[in-house]
Amino acid sequence: MIQAINKYRRKITRFLTKKLGKNSYVKVEPSQIKSILVVRPNHRLGNILLITPLIEEIIHHFPNAKIDLFVKGKVSEIIFENHPKIDRILSLPKNHFKEIFLYISTWFKIVSKKYTLVVNANHSSSSGKIATKLAYGKFKFYGIEQENKFEQLSDYIHFAKFPVYNFRAYLSKTWPNLSYTEISNLTVKLSPEEVNKGKCLLERITANQKKTIAFFTYATGEKRLSKEFWNEMYAKMQHAFGQEYNLIEVLPIENTSQIDFKASTYYSKDIREIASLLFHTQLFIGADSGMMHLAATSTTTLGLFTTTLKEKYQPYGNASRGINTKKTSIDECLNLVQNLIQ
Repeated sequence: MIQAINKYRRKITRFLTKKLGKNSYVKVEPSQIKSILVVRPNHRLGNILLITPLIEEIIHHFPNAKIDLFVKGKVSEIIFENHPKIDRILSLPKNHFKEIFLYISTWFKIVSKKYTLVVNANHSSSSGKIATKLAYGKFKFYGIEQENKFEQLSDYIHFAKFPVYNFRAYLSKTWPNLSYTEISNLTVKLSPEEVNKGKCLLERITANQKKTIAFFTYATGEKRLSKEFWNEMYAKMQHAFGQEYNLIEVLPIENTSQIDFKASTYYSKDIREIASLLFHTQLFIGADSGMMHLAATSTTTLGLFTTTLKEKYQPYGNASRGINTKKTSIDECLNLVQNLIQ
């Protein structure tokens, strides 16, 4: 029942917000931007990680500002734990019909504080547009700048880079000579203690000094590769790399395995702990998922795509890349693994 209501709610809000919002351009010096609200009311791990390059871009241009986040669920509190520039995290409850009073009160919080700049991280999000409209902000960016010079770039459509390129185009309306750095990788800022803990955890699992290749056989819905694929993939990985590398399977929260737990396994519900362990691996292999995006914050990542568009969601940075498994054989995939680990 709730799923049906949500389905129609999304259709209605998309229709009502289709033309909502017009960018208002910053008319003050960057040093005068002190408070920024970033809007991304979504609870999924991958989607929150995909806004971290935009957060770093905002910090680059407005280093004196503190940032509030308007999000959903608890995952943002974990991802941005101890982040020096994040001030408040305003989190809508994941199941808002069950926590309606918290849901409503969180919406009221975005009008209780005056922001210099409000940034919508996803231009296609209806609730993001509404939040940007309602927020008490002097200048507002709704997530897209039409007909901008970045549209011709080959990686413009990437889900993490699209908001950054459009934010740059938005700022260029005021500052045409704006300087840019390379777009940030997806980021989880781990402490030295967390990094060391990850090293100890991996050593406990492997009990040797060999380098480690980690893989994740789970994904949601049609993105999940078959057991046949993973069993063949694992058997060939074991033959090609088993002598020189540890092969460990990172398990999902459901604690399931597409290879029936044949490999050494690592299981945790702690997102930051998982990132700290992957930091010490040589390579991560997995289908398009939140875990794939989490791995990309820490290590070289090979993303396996079936239904979703590789160019839009593939991992980048740390020599990471994505492949379409419908066009790439397992043997070709292993050749790519060999190149990546070298």
